[in-house]
Amino acid sequence: MNSIPEIWKELSESMDFVCYEHKTESEPYFIGYLSSLIDEQVLHRDILGHLTEVSNVSLDDLYNLIPVAEKEMSCDSKIIQNNVLQGYVAVQLGSQNYHTILIKASLSKGRKVTEPQVEFTVEGSKDAFVESLDINLNLIRKRIPIPELRVKEITLGSASKAKVAVCYIEGTTNKQYVNTCIQRIEDVEFDVFSDITLLQQMIEDNSNSIFPQTVGTERPDYVSWALSSGQVCILMDGSPTAVFAPVNLGIFFISYEDYFLPWIIGSILRLIRMTSVVFSIFATPLYVAVMTYHGQGISNIFLPTIISSRINVPFPPVVEVLIMELVIELLREAGARLPSKIGQTIGIVGGIVLGTAAVEASITSNFLLIIVALSALASFTTPVFRMSATIRVLRFPFIIAAQIWGILGIFIVILFVIIHLLRLTSLGMPYLVPFYPLRTSDMFDSVIRSPYSKFHHKFSFFRSLNPIRFDKKKAKLKEDINE
Repeated sequence: MNSIPEIWKELSESMDFVCYEHKTESEPYFIGYLSSLIDEQVLHRDILGHLTEVSNVSLDDLYNLIPVAEKEMSCDSKIIQNNVLQGYVAVQLGSQNYHTILIKASLSKGRKVTEPQVEFTVEGSKDAFVESLDINLNLIRKRIPIPELRVKEITLGSASKAKVAVCYIEGTTNKQYVNTCIQRIEDVEFDVFSDITLLQQMIEDNSNSIFPQTVGTERPDYVSWALSSGQVCILMDGSPTAVFAPVNLGIFFISYEDYFLPWIIGSILRLIRMTSVVFSIFATPLYVAVMTYHGQGISNIFLPTIISSRINVPFPPVVEVLIMELVIELLREAGARLPSKIGQTIGIVGGIVLGTAAVEASITSNFLLIIVALSALASFTTPVFRMSATIRVLRFPFIIAAQIWGILGIFIVILFVIIHLLRLTSLGMPYLVPFYPLRTSDMFDSVIRSPYSKFHHKFSFFRSLNPIRFDKKKAKLKEDINE
């Protein structure tokens, strides 16, 4: 390395920066790149191989000779540095001529497409998003091979320079949702975006709410369904999660696997899931309220059992419940943070040992232990992790209110939650739609999973520009499509 052009001086401070000088009869060529980001086969085959074959050609001629699709020419030092930092090879003619050819030769390293790790399903496809944006877009385009699928790229982060892709279907997705989403992403100012979950929190309508207003998924088939329904999808390079919006509250309790099963079975599983969520939230608060204020409401059949289980417990019901809830949360966090095999063992053994020891030590009653265990199991039925975490946190205000005011306190907290949900929106769409505002035509796939013969129209609250999925009149002529 005899000399380094002035425009590359800052990059030359890094040990992985390489500057190669190729001498010609006139001015030499300078080739600069970061070896840690470059695919050596592309570098030697498509770039260096052509430079050694030519001499005394202009930079414009060399630009046309290099057989790489993604290339550009620039004299802006910031553009040159940013491109080199993203895996481009810079070719400059002479050390003082700032016009530089930038050729993409980035090395893509990452894991291969595997089965979903979080949203595993028995039925349906087995591929999941990975950390490569190009691969994730490929998984979506394979499922929606239409020219109307649009992808808008945005770069975020003053330090990370993360590539964000906003996907939607032209002529289907409402432009207001697209423009709102793009504007919020472009208005975000932050230095490092290591994962799309950071951006997900920043673009939500109310970032102070514990209720998520966007859905994150690792399933490309789920994203394809959302795009066809008129929603906007966001992907980020380096993140294996896709985020789509707008959403309503009901989407968080719908598993995409429901659509792979017969509609009766899918509806029953969906009702079980929603019932489990209600039980998970209100089971322990009702225990505190009944034991503290409303003992007369206990049936005579259960009264002797409850009295005998609590006769040696020194704590009031609220302390007893809080201790058990905190123990469950500790076991859950310990199991999640440890390696998978050890975490499963800790969760099972810890639950059995601590539960048995707590009952024998009279710290808690065996009746409450059953309620807390069922409540913890019920919270796992929520398909979306962020909503599952919301339900876990939501129990504690209900428990405190039940201790202060009994069942009246539970209804007071319910009132505050409903008021908050009524004011909540997702990209401007009401969070409780189709129940508020009431849209009876959209009830068909909210509480139960309707048969596909009823899916002739998309949800109206997405305000899709193409709301029809199939012609209802023509479908009646083909009875075999009905479930």
